[in-house]
Amino acid sequence: MMKRHGLILRFDASDKVRVPVVEQDSEVTDIFFVPGKHRFDYGLSQLVDQLEKQGLIPTEDAFDLALLATLVFCADTRISREETSQDGWTREIDLYVPVSNVAAWTGVQRLLTDALKFLTGDRWRVFFRDRPRGFAKCLKKQVQGKLTAYSCVSLFSGGLDSFIGAIDLLARGEKPLLVSHYWDGMTSDHQNVCFALLKQQYPKGVFNDVRARVGFEKDIISEGGKEDTQRSRSFLFFALGTLVGSSIPKGVNLYVPENGLISLNVPLDYLRVGSQSTRTTHPFYMARFQDLLRGLNIPVTLTNPYQFKTKGEMVAECKDLAFLKANAKFTMSCSSETKGRWKGLKPMHCGYCVPCLIRRASLKRGLGVDDTPYQLKSLAAQPLNCAQAEGRDVRSFQMALSRLGTYPDFAKIAVVIPGPLMEFKDDMPAYAQIYERGLREVGALLKGVVAKPL
Repeated sequence: MMKRHGLILRFDASDKVRVPVVEQDSEVTDIFFVPGKHRFDYGLSQLVDQLEKQGLIPTEDAFDLALLATLVFCADTRISREETSQDGWTREIDLYVPVSNVAAWTGVQRLLTDALKFLTGDRWRVFFRDRPRGFAKCLKKQVQGKLTAYSCVSLFSGGLDSFIGAIDLLARGEKPLLVSHYWDGMTSDHQNVCFALLKQQYPKGVFNDVRARVGFEKDIISEGGKEDTQRSRSFLFFALGTLVGSSIPKGVNLYVPENGLISLNVPLDYLRVGSQSTRTTHPFYMARFQDLLRGLNIPVTLTNPYQFKTKGEMVAECKDLAFLKANAKFTMSCSSETKGRWKGLKPMHCGYCVPCLIRRASLKRGLGVDDTPYQLKSLAAQPLNCAQAEGRDVRSFQMALSRLGTYPDFAKIAVVIPGPLMEFKDDMPAYAQIYERGLREVGALLKGVVAKPL
């Protein structure tokens, strides 16, 4: 049975303004962001405090975006698709958000909801109101003409791509401020270890990191249920990066390090839709997010410097290959590193999900060795059951490679399946080539690997 949810973002207990709810039969939940003393919860004050200690003050509009993105993440991760949608996937969600400039946000309202729909597959509506009394300004006053040591901002997840992105920036003399968010301790540990390794390798480099713990208790939304897909994660990540970027004067590049194959994320087979196909860094989505920033007059520019590189090319062309070779094993790429817990295994890369297969192929191509601990140590030791998790994605890659070999123009057609690319028509040949090279990179890993029903 379909159930529309409405989430009202409230600041503290004094925020008692009556908010007109558009759908009277929707399940409405108030989400309070300020538990006390003007400090924002869900990682926001945590992040702002770290910036203020370095003399950096974000803008109010960027803070509004971070608030909105955090509420979106709450809805996305705490409203069940299965329990609240008619088709088992598409939810209907209304958000009611206080902002510092209602007119500006109203001007980008359609752009915002279209971007969220493309990213998560849900039907979103967002309604704006003025911030409550006492919160007209949430941040310290901007200091005109202030100086900063940083030349750019880069997302830093603890994964292999973002690790390479940080290495390349440091190796060419950039001064990046790295941005991370986490919820569980394992993700935090990977980020801490990777950052410590960078500090050890580049002791004279001018760089730092800021981090936010963002997540919500399971019962925060009335009758929300449980949801694990997290399709809005990149909206949150981009918004936190924007918040940090807005604190650096005169505009800044926000680097989003992601290999081109994952960025396009073409479904490997006809069943990989919905929960099996994400659009977190798709070019169309990134362009819409940039349009949103432009509409809000936030001078931050999103850039994916690896849009036309495979993950293996990223590895092979890393500016500090010896350092990467010694430390790649400390990064995390797996879609679910705890999936072996029921077997009594400690958290580690499974070795057979899509991100793990792309990772294994990239390290084989770029380094020639891979000392990452995997649950499934060898893909070719015995036939894999494609009806089970261990062989399902292997078989999907093999099917995609078969189509690539059978139909000469398959890559040109496939790259437009996840989303429109017409505004990038001059880059269409490059998109097709990156898809083909990425698939063949994984194909080299799977040579001799058998996946079939067992």
